Amino acid sequence: MQTKNTTKIKERLGKLSSIGSLILLLSCSKTVKKYDDTAVFRYNEHANITSLDPAFAKDQRNIWVVQQLFNGLVCLNDSLEVAPDIAKRWEVSEQGKRYTFTLKKGVFFHKHAAFGASETREVQAADFAYSFDRLTDPKVASPGRWVLQQVADYKAVNDSTFQIRLKQAFPPFLGLLAMKYCSVVPKEVVAQEGDEFRANPIGTGPFYKKLWVENTKLVLRKHKQYFERDSVGQQLPYLEAVAITFLPDKQSEFLQFIQGKLDFMKSLDASYKDDLLAPDGQLKEKYRAAITMQTGAYLNTEYLGCFVEKNRGGAIQSKKIRQAINYGFDRVKMIRFLRNGIGSPAVHGFVPRGLPSFNGQRGYDYQPDKARELVAAYKSETGEQEVKVTVTTNSNYLDICEYIQRELQKVGIEVAVNVVPPSALRQGKANGKLPVFRASWIADYPDAENYLSLFYSKNWSPNGPNYTHFSNDTYDVLYEKAIREPRAEERYLYYQKMDSIIIDEAPVIPLYYDQVVRFTHKNVKGVTVNPIDLLKLKQVYKLPK
Repeated sequence: MQTKNTTKIKERLGKLSSIGSLILLLSCSKTVKKYDDTAVFRYNEHANITSLDPAFAKDQRNIWVVQQLFNGLVCLNDSLEVAPDIAKRWEVSEQGKRYTFTLKKGVFFHKHAAFGASETREVQAADFAYSFDRLTDPKVASPGRWVLQQVADYKAVNDSTFQIRLKQAFPPFLGLLAMKYCSVVPKEVVAQEGDEFRANPIGTGPFYKKLWVENTKLVLRKHKQYFERDSVGQQLPYLEAVAITFLPDKQSEFLQFIQGKLDFMKSLDASYKDDLLAPDGQLKEKYRAAITMQTGAYLNTEYLGCFVEKNRGGAIQSKKIRQAINYGFDRVKMIRFLRNGIGSPAVHGFVPRGLPSFNGQRGYDYQPDKARELVAAYKSETGEQEVKVTVTTNSNYLDICEYIQRELQKVGIEVAVNVVPPSALRQGKANGKLPVFRASWIADYPDAENYLSLFYSKNWSPNGPNYTHFSNDTYDVLYEKAIREPRAEERYLYYQKMDSIIIDEAPVIPLYYDQVVRFTHKNVKGVTVNPIDLLKLKQVYKLPK
């Protein structure tokens, strides 16, 4: 319910531009704007944002910013339901192949000289046709072009109607369209900016880019012609600006947050987790008066992947050894002591909780005796005297990998832990150079197909997400049936059978199903959590401290 106090707060937020105590430099010009501290939302990104172009919104660091700058036809609400964005409604044909979208009126692009004297214009259906053409253009080389691989064709029927026809029915398609890759961009601005569109983006979102000094600071400003309003009719966003810094050290970020120099912190790092959280996962008493902690289900499975392509050699090629690793360490203990209770032990397979097809089927729990039996059977079959495995990780997950190393030594598996930079880990994983690698899979859209596509043989990396090079004929048949099945319950049964094959063949060692964890100061309001961990700032506001 909208209270009188909340209404007053929002009315106050609309007047913040006339109050000034904090000077924020928003451009390289001599013009200085004054805004109250409550008008600016500040957070830190550990790694440099590589592009502000939605065609390259692959990593969370890029996605979070693109979320503020761009809109698509549809979006996901916090319950993972497909909701209108620029499209106000849509119709799906009986065969599930044709999608017809009717666009909202009054959706304008951010200002840019390429639009001429008006400096902006209204979005039309032809803009989506252009944006999709660009997304699939080999010259652009977008990592998101796969999103439209199910599409046969698309067209602007008129200025306000956009139609998409699929090659075959694909029930998760609307969820795919909610990805930031499918955001609308203006042709004339892309043509003028060329490759520099990555740094000078023009979208329709609640904020526009004002200043970007790469690896130093990014400032976004309020889009005053943004088309959305809140439940009482006030125009969004409430904030005047978003300021993003790029401190790579998480301990420094934590100190900045505690000192009040950042409004928001998203991570839980080993360097400060024991200072911030008790072993049960709750905020420690000394922080409860000043900090709000939010947690929720997160469609993210953290795991160890095993490169299982045939004829590669090594102990990890044995299903018995992969199963022994799965049985050989206590996930419950790991979550409690290394994650301070944040996350759930991955004992139900690869597909995480939070998806409608999740049925809690049994995966691997802690059975050290069973692990020893499997190791002994492997040695007997092969004549090997010892079992050695190398796990490659980055420094963020070293504590977990060292824990697994100690636990597996007790069941007869010697584990060497190789620590590399994140970029080297990504490259080695994609190129099949790592026998065992630490990885995570965050859902791009809310359907289990997103997870199960990692094991479809036609998706082998580097051209697809099958980093383990797992191949199983029965699995492939089930996958192909599932993506053509329009009935949800039947499709879920296929998904469950596929996940059971992954459990049995063990090309991955699931570690835990992650949780969204967010920390804000008490004066920050409107921050929500959602299972795909999008940062939505259009309804965020700040009260005076």
